[in-house]
Formats: sequence, C-alpha cells, structure tokens
Amino acid sequence: MKISDDDFFSFAALRRLQHWSWHSPLILLSIISLGGCSLGSKILQPQKIDAQPVVNSTTTSPILTNVGNSPNFVVPVVQKVGPAVVRIDSSKTVTRDVPEEYKDPFFQRFFSERGQSVQPQQRVVRGSGSGFIINADGQILTNSHVVDGADTVTVTLKDGRTFGGKVLGEDPVTDVAVIKIPATSLPVVALGNSDTLQPGESVIAIGNPLGLNNTVTAGILSATGRSSSDIGGAPDKRVDYLQTDAAINPGNSGGPLLNSRGDVIGMNTAIIQGAQGLGFAIPINSARQIAEQLIANGKVEHPYLGIQMVTLTPEVKQKVNSKFGDRLRINADRGVLLIGVVPSSPAALGGLREGDVIQSINNQSVTKNEEVQKLVDSSKIGVPLQIQVQRNAQATQLTVKPAALPVHSEG
Repeated sequence: MKISDDDFFSFAALRRLQHWSWHSPLILLSIISLGGCSLGSKILQPQKIDAQPVVNSTTTSPILTNVGNSPNFVVPVVQKVGPAVVRIDSSKTVTRDVPEEYKDPFFQRFFSERGQSVQPQQRVVRGSGSGFIINADGQILTNSHVVDGADTVTVTLKDGRTFGGKVLGEDPVTDVAVIKIPATSLPVVALGNSDTLQPGESVIAIGNPLGLNNTVTAGILSATGRSSSDIGGAPDKRVDYLQTDAAINPGNSGGPLLNSRGDVIGMNTAIIQGAQGLGFAIPINSARQIAEQLIANGKVEHPYLGIQMVTLTPEVKQKVNSKFGDRLRINADRGVLLIGVVPSSPAALGGLREGDVIQSINNQSVTKNEEVQKLVDSSKIGVPLQIQVQRNAQATQLTVKPAALPVHSEG
C-alpha cells in the first residue's frame, strides 16, 4: 500500500505523538550546539595523513591526591588536564548572491549608468569553541560544528601560543572532528572508559564558554544513554549522550568532561535552550572510535537504510487505523512503524514499504525506533540484514543491504 502525499498530514500528528527518525544525514538539533556560532554545514575537504593511534584508553589514571592545601579533587584534576585543553576560533566567508531582480538587464544598465555595479555581498562568520589534545604531535579532538565549513581555524593553547589548524576530518552525523596543529611535545589528556559510567559520579568540565578562557565547572553525571530524541534533537543524530548538571555554555563545545581521576569521559556538545543544569556530552568511547577513523581515512562511513519511522504505541495505532483503516490497518501491538521510505534507498530496494511494522532485525526483536537505529549503526555496509515486518496482518521476511549514508553539504 502506497500512502499518498496528501495523507502525510496525519503523520505530522504522529510526530507530535512520538519521536520519529530518518536514516539520513540530517544533524541539526533543536538543542543548542555549544560553539560560539554556526558556520554552516558544508563539509571541509579532509586532509588525509598517516594514521596515528589515539591515546591508549585501556588504562586509567591513578586517583589524584590533593595538591598542596587543595580542599578537593577538582584542583589537581584541573592542574593535570588544563594545559591540554585549547580554544578553537574559526571563521568562514559567506557570500550572498545578488537578488534575482537585480540581475535584470534594466537594473544592470541603471546602476552602470551611475558608475555603480551590483556585486555579491560577503561577510565573515566567526565562531569559537573548545577542544583537547589527544596526541603530543598536535592532534586535537573537538565538535564538527565548531569547525564545519570554516576557512580558517586558529588554536590557542593555555600557555598563550597560537597555531593555525588543519581539519583532518569531520563527521557531522556524530558531531566529531579532528584537527591538527604544527607542534610537538604537547600535553595530552588521558581518555577514560565511558561504558562503565554510573549516574551520580562527580564530573568536571573545562572549556572557553562565551570567550572566558579556561573556565572550570563541576557537577555530577545526571544520566547516561540519552538519545537525541530523548533530549529533543534530531532523532537521527547517531550518538547517545551523557547528561550532566555541570554548567556548560556556548563556547564549551568540544571541551572535555572529566571524571574525578582526570580522565576524559565525554566531549561537551549541547544544552537545551532555556533549561538549567541540562548539559550533554558525547561519550568518549564513541568520540574515540570516530576520531580513529577520521585520522586514518579523513571520513567516516555510516550504514544507511533510508526509512522514516515511529515507535508503535496504542495511540499511534489508533490514529493510523482511524485515518487509513479502509486501506491500511495496523494489527501489531508492538514494533516500529515505517511512515516513509526514501526512493531508491536500500530499504526501497529491499522491499520495505510505508505502513510496514518492523518486528525484528537479524532475529533481534525491536519495539523502539532507537533500537532499530542502533542495530543499523552496528551493521556493516553491504552485509544483508534480515528484517521481519508485519504487513497487512501477515509476517514478511525481507533482506536489506545497508549502504553508505549519503553525505550532503550546504552553503
């Protein structure tokens, strides 16, 4: 059954009832990214270099002892890690084209007779964020949105030295980027293990919020495993977040979130507009994995199906059946309802249709769209997935081969 374009207004209602997701490269969040400004979404051409290992994270630092008369654990952590936290300033020249009406020969002649001309307008967009050094030879981890589309990148160390930076690669799908500066023997951070974190642990954030360099804040880890749909962002953002109440603000983007040992456990990324004590960081295990691919290849390929989906709930089921009951009736009580399939996508080529309810993938049952997303993320490009769906009260088994996620650039 093909759902017409006219029928899709009802799916807008579904989106209000339940978070929905495209397996697509959209990355804009309704939360606020923490860079000083947005530099657009055009992806820089990555500059490939020889792969170098990211800091070994299989070991953790010993518990730090107080330094001098320090009354708490924060001071020694900051003294240890602070020199490896950097400020990143970026700029991009944005060209605004001549309005169409001024391209008319009449206007061209009008301005020419007065010794004037209509030219495209240019302006420079600037932004700032944070980052941390992961390799003594100058590799720095930060957010993609801090450097996305930038013409120039300037890195300032805590000791005051500045360097021009090159973007080795960036992945807007996870909002991770690696840049390189021409320096050696630099202080580096130790990377921890974000898979073992527990809510309630003490955390420290270091960064450059609102231009205030080397700002330190502290709090606790409020939660782990927050999906972008949980926090109101674009549900296809392919990363789960750590939540913290440590104060972070615009300019903290790309800075480290640390545990009490001084190990980096996350990369500060976003806040929710108008909220207090709700900051979010990319788990360092996820950031590390992406960084290693960026360093080795200059890019990251993500598996992609090309579906728009919504978790099936009793309310969603009732809405669909009341609207489309004469042509489509949902009989399943649980699963993930497809409300869109991208034409010519792997999903379309594999036979998935709008109205299908995914029940399992490779014999793993699914009841939430986030579960489908995670299974696709962990799949391999070109390796078939066995997807069982319920279609018109009938169980149907389909084979779908994930492809590489298309990368779109703008501006």
